[in-house]
Amino acid sequence: MENGGSTGNGAKQLFVCNCENTMPLQGDTLAKACGNPNAGQIHTQLCRAQIEAVQRAAAGDAPITIACTQEAPLFEEILEEAGYQGDAQFVNIRETAGWSDQAGKANAKIAALLAESTVSIAAAPSVSMLSEGACLVYGTDEIAIEAARQLAGRLDVTVLLTNPGDVMPPQVMDVPIFKGTIAAAKGHFGAFEIVVNDYAPSVVSARGAMAFEAPRDGASSKCDLILDLTGATPLFTAHEKRDGYFRPDPGDPAAVQRALFELSELNGEFEKPLYVKYDPDICAHSRSRKQGCNRCLDVCPTGAITSAGDIVEFDPFVCAGCGSCSAVCPTGAAGYAIPAATDIMERLRVLLTTYRNADGRDPVLLIHDEQHGTPLIGLLARFGKGLPANVIPFMVNEITQVGFDIMSAAYAYGVSQILLLASPKQQSELGGLASQIGMAEAVMEGLGYGGGRTDLLVETDPEALAGHLAGLTTRTQAEAASFLLMSGKRTNTRMAIEHLHAKAPSPIDVLPLPGGAPFGNVDIRTDDCTLCLACVSSCPTGALMDNPDKPQLSFQESACVQCGLCVATCPESVMALEPRMNFTPDARNTKTVKEEEPFECVSCGKPFGSKGSIEKIVEQLGNKHSMFQNPGAIERIKMCEDCRVVSQFNAPDNPFMGGDRPIPKTTEDYLREREIEDARAKVKAERENEG
Repeated sequence: MENGGSTGNGAKQLFVCNCENTMPLQGDTLAKACGNPNAGQIHTQLCRAQIEAVQRAAAGDAPITIACTQEAPLFEEILEEAGYQGDAQFVNIRETAGWSDQAGKANAKIAALLAESTVSIAAAPSVSMLSEGACLVYGTDEIAIEAARQLAGRLDVTVLLTNPGDVMPPQVMDVPIFKGTIAAAKGHFGAFEIVVNDYAPSVVSARGAMAFEAPRDGASSKCDLILDLTGATPLFTAHEKRDGYFRPDPGDPAAVQRALFELSELNGEFEKPLYVKYDPDICAHSRSRKQGCNRCLDVCPTGAITSAGDIVEFDPFVCAGCGSCSAVCPTGAAGYAIPAATDIMERLRVLLTTYRNADGRDPVLLIHDEQHGTPLIGLLARFGKGLPANVIPFMVNEITQVGFDIMSAAYAYGVSQILLLASPKQQSELGGLASQIGMAEAVMEGLGYGGGRTDLLVETDPEALAGHLAGLTTRTQAEAASFLLMSGKRTNTRMAIEHLHAKAPSPIDVLPLPGGAPFGNVDIRTDDCTLCLACVSSCPTGALMDNPDKPQLSFQESACVQCGLCVATCPESVMALEPRMNFTPDARNTKTVKEEEPFECVSCGKPFGSKGSIEKIVEQLGNKHSMFQNPGAIERIKMCEDCRVVSQFNAPDNPFMGGDRPIPKTTEDYLREREIEDARAKVKAERENEG
């Protein structure tokens, strides 16, 4: 190894720099904690005087991790020039740890951040979006016309003015101008569709102010892009997340120019991440037109999710990637793909395990996104005290993608507290996240660890963030787990909670959870249950089961996702959800809820149905319904399907019953009749001769 760089033969290469001695890094501590001797070589000016170390490492193809994000563009250029074909990662240890009043105690955190950066993340799939440059500029006055003129050189622009006042006609009509108000809009980047009322083209002979022809309603049009300069109500919910729809403040020239700059580049084919991977086979949305789980529909801010019978449909072109659907999905049918949940869990495991192995104490996990959280943490490091040594930042694509599974895993791996840093712009989208926090709080408080340790911080001021961090106190934490993660969301969540239960200060057998939790029991009033078994056919996870040999209803609690389909389906309304976590072996065992002897057909004795259901039907219909006013009709209810048909056709009141069916004659019948007639004739002749 030379200059802390190459280890050869495909081994990972790790470069650590103290940024001109502004960070008190301890090389031996980092090397031991990371299990990589490269971490022990501390550079002082890797991006300048010591850049040759990176150049030498680029000669191979081993993975490279560089502990610097500020100079990442420079390092990428160096690697590209050297023909490097391997995987290069960049990790920030400066603003997140080294630039802090507690930097001297932050080496365990730095080691954890370095180790986390080496976790391989699978590439996310994508979809293609095509824009041919058809842009609608929607406004009220000359501002819209001028904006359209600026775009006209790059895009195919049309101006639509809603309720225009005295707008002076342009001397050169270089962009088409119409009047109208958008009554409805749908679609996405490359495929918007609008309906316009009061629509009319401009009059070319207008003199003092623009004039328009006779208007009409219901005009429709399509476009690839929309620039909304009306300042009125947005055309779409969560409009800031709708690709291709721009709505700057028309009174802010700088904002308008930024929008024009972005729009001018949106002509051609573009790739958009496929944020959500959906598995319809485990979706608990609906069965037989009965609504069950609507969690993803309730939290989607853009309307990208719609009901499609028993399942839901995701529009990848409208989806903005907030991840709320994945966070609240009880089965894992909606899985976030940037990155996949398994990758996030592995990052979390490596991060916290390394921190613990480096003698880190009382870890507090600060979950944030790149757009809002990273700059705020940077400001705190540059102009404030920086992050405390035990506050470990954990970046995700969207803060709203964090669910109960991630929080429970973090606590199982030894986190003392969880802080989620969100932007005020996301305020309307935080309902799903708040429900997940409520479940995490219920688990930690119910098991004796104490509540109030999972906080949502909606902040833009670094000083306010510093105040929250300064007020943190040491909290009881679980003995850190060492289990490896599995592929299923429910499996990982249950493993984490069961570990917390095993190490809990006050373990209890059954832990109540708030409504909406994906674990629980189904409470059934067995006295009123008729064993119709409608709930069994509606259950998407097989938690409710029947017995093909006799009327029996069984239940396995560990498989129940509390979707509510059984409750919605039950014709007797005898079922209710009970959100909870059952830690006893009974949760995994199948228990018999109710069973009866089968009802025997009164005609042939064949067993069918259950006594409870047949007797219930007789009680409800006998002598009450117009079709069951005679004993024969009531008796048929007690017959099996075969005997019921026979009885129905033999009934005297059957309007379709004809006379007795004639017996068909065969050749043998005719020959036999002839023989009889011949014998009779012979006897007659003999009697006549005798007489």
